[in-house]
Amino acid sequence: MKQHDLTNKTIAILATDGFEQVELTKPRAAIEEAGATTHIVSLKPGKIQGFNHADKGDQFEVDRTLDSVTASDYDGLLIPGGVHNPDALRVDEGAVHFVREFFRQHKPVAAICHGPWVLVEAGVLKGRTVTSWPSLKTDITNAGGNWVDQKVHCDEGLVTSRNPDDIPAFCAKAIEEFAEGKHAEQTP
Repeated sequence: MKQHDLTNKTIAILATDGFEQVELTKPRAAIEEAGATTHIVSLKPGKIQGFNHADKGDQFEVDRTLDSVTASDYDGLLIPGGVHNPDALRVDEGAVHFVREFFRQHKPVAAICHGPWVLVEAGVLKGRTVTSWPSLKTDITNAGGNWVDQKVHCDEGLVTSRNPDDIPAFCAKAIEEFAEGKHAEQTP
């Protein structure tokens, strides 16, 4: 029996070209192994390009586009990192709105590495404690968040991690929070 069962839950994975491949594939596999359905939600239909650091990785089929879904369709949100992925998402009004809605609906959100850049733009970090790739520290602090250098940090349903080395801890905590469901203190 699984410790945290995600059966009957659907998790959105918000990504576009330039995501760090392992930050999508490993959490997705863990979430699906726990019983959830996942959808890659992106800015455009077709395929998106993964990266292994600076080298092109595989392409992945987009399951849904942002204009065809709402946060109400999902039980939680995963945002992989990679420099290009969150940078492109944070300048897209639809992506930022989609992220903000998870917080308004008190749903769990998990973001790794550069993924919290989208959270900065969504204005959901004020008073929150998060971790990320170290170069985001100033952006997070300027957005009113408290940055910590930890493998994984959870703040009322918001799970964050620093880099691919943290994926096992990130996956375990994200699955736990997705299983718990809504958190009253998970607000924008």
